[in-house]
Amino acid sequence: MLEIKNLHARIAEEETEILRGVNLTVNAGEVHAIMGPNGSGKSTLSYILAGKDDYEVTEGEVLFNGENMLDMDPDERAAAGMFLAFQYPIEIPGVATMEFLKTAMNAQRKARGEDVLSIPDFMKRVKAAASHLNVSMDMLKRPLNVGFSGGEKKRAEILQMSLLEPKLCVLDETDSGLDIDALRIVSEGVNKLRGPERAMVVITHYQRLLDHIVPDVVHVLSKGRIVKSGDKYLALELEKNGYADYVDTAA
Repeated sequence: MLEIKNLHARIAEEETEILRGVNLTVNAGEVHAIMGPNGSGKSTLSYILAGKDDYEVTEGEVLFNGENMLDMDPDERAAAGMFLAFQYPIEIPGVATMEFLKTAMNAQRKARGEDVLSIPDFMKRVKAAASHLNVSMDMLKRPLNVGFSGGEKKRAEILQMSLLEPKLCVLDETDSGLDIDALRIVSEGVNKLRGPERAMVVITHYQRLLDHIVPDVVHVLSKGRIVKSGDKYLALELEKNGYADYVDTAA
C-alpha cells in the first residue's frame, strides 16, 4: 500500500537534509511502528506523507497504492485514503466541530463519486463512533479542539479517522500528553480500525503505546534513515537500552 524509496527531504529553503534515504514498505493489513530519538526525522516523514508545504523532497519517491503520492495535493491524498493524526492538533476557533466533520466526510465522498450524507445518516454515524471513543455530544458542539484537553484532542482526532475510514493511517506521536486512561481509550479506537484493507504507521518514542497498539513491524529511524527493523520485541529492546547504539549506526 505504501512504498517509500530512497526518500530525501529538507525544510523548504534550508540546506540541511532531515531525511537522508528512507526506505519503507507497508502492506495492507499491517501496522508499522517508527521509533527514534528526537530530531531523527519522524515527524518530518509524516508531514511529507501528508503534503505539508514547508517541506521539500529532494530525491526519491513515495507510492500509495501504486500512485505517485508526491504529485498529489493534500486534499487529493486525503480523498485517496490517507489520514494524518497530528502530534499537536491545533485549535480552530469559529469552526464548529460537527460542521467540520460533515464537510470533511462529504468532501471526500464527492471526490470518490459517492453521494453526500444526509443529516440523519451523518448524525447516526457520528454518535456511533463517538460512543466508542468516550466523546460526548457536548464536546462536539464546541469549536474544533477549542478548550479541549490533550486527551480530548486526541480522541477527536481518532473520531475523525474512524468517520473518514482511511486506507492509510499515520499517527504522529498520538500518545503525547495522554494519561493512562486516555491512552487506553485512544488505542482501543485505533485497534477497532485495524483490518486487512487498512495499513497503519505509528510514530512514537515509547513502548507504552505499543503495549496497546501491537505492531507487526518496528523500525528505528535515526539521523534521517531507517537503521534497524524487527518485530514487536525490538521496541522492548529500545525501551530497555535506548537509542545510543542506533545513533552510532546512523552516523
